[in-house]
Amino acid sequence: MFHLCPGSGRVRGCRQTHPADRGGHQHHPRPGGGTGLAFPLTITAATRLYGILGHPVGHSLSPAIHNPEFAACGHDAVYLAFDVPPGRLPAAIDGVRALGLAGLNLTIPHKEAILPLLDAIDPAAARIGAVNTVAAEDGHLTGYNTDGIGFLNPLSARLGFQPRDKRVVILGAGGAVRAVAFALMDAGVSEIVLANRTLQRAEALARDLRATGNTLVRTVAWDGPFTDPALASCDLLIQGTSLGLHDELPEIAWPDLSPKAIVADLVYRADGPTRFLQTAATHGYPVYDGIWMLVGQAAEAFRIWTGAPFDIERAARRCRPDL
Repeated sequence: MFHLCPGSGRVRGCRQTHPADRGGHQHHPRPGGGTGLAFPLTITAATRLYGILGHPVGHSLSPAIHNPEFAACGHDAVYLAFDVPPGRLPAAIDGVRALGLAGLNLTIPHKEAILPLLDAIDPAAARIGAVNTVAAEDGHLTGYNTDGIGFLNPLSARLGFQPRDKRVVILGAGGAVRAVAFALMDAGVSEIVLANRTLQRAEALARDLRATGNTLVRTVAWDGPFTDPALASCDLLIQGTSLGLHDELPEIAWPDLSPKAIVADLVYRADGPTRFLQTAATHGYPVYDGIWMLVGQAAEAFRIWTGAPFDIERAARRCRPDL
């Protein structure tokens, strides 16, 4: 029998120890750096393996979300993070089939590259053009996208946001933005303004949105401080670029933003709000942290895999006690 060595995230033939054998200290994963597993943990031949594929992936909070939830619902499973460079994704997916993994999450840069490697794709994910969740059954891989519902459900529950007839401004046009934009359109927003430094990418997303819905979609070239008139009537401002990952601050004309707006960031940090959300809060706006989208999409993936729900509030505070 094998056990998961505390703090390693790797299966080894290590000796199972008790707290007294480790100087009397229990293992407590630090935010963003732990597996979320309780020790000692017994791994048997029946234990199912789930994981997240990304590059880089060392910062991922997903193991710390899913492992306690597997334990809470009595699901004999573990969830690990796998760093897979872009050129190795096909080989990794072959390994998933060969080794019988039960399910996957995908993060940057694999959400679009995974599509041709799957056996089936949920229609909503196919329309978005990106997959972040895979369910595996006897080597048959089906792709889903839970980002959109993962964004909207906690936003409604926590801040009371009702999308119908609302006006939305989104900074960015990447994979996560695509999922959120389609979800907002399906939920009945009246207008979406897409602002992106590469206008062609925003226009491509706008065409896809217009092809399947009636929402007014407009694109704006964003090069410098964002001062578009749409800010004045905006109900929801979403930061969806990678700037937050690098602690850079998107330039916004905050005095122009409607006082009724909610400010959201799709990026999350393990150590606290992004600078974008910190700035929005200093201007008096209610903010919606990317950590809520993270746990929201994780909850939907968990439901797809197990059929069971989990407590989003509990999972979020496990990742970020300050929430």
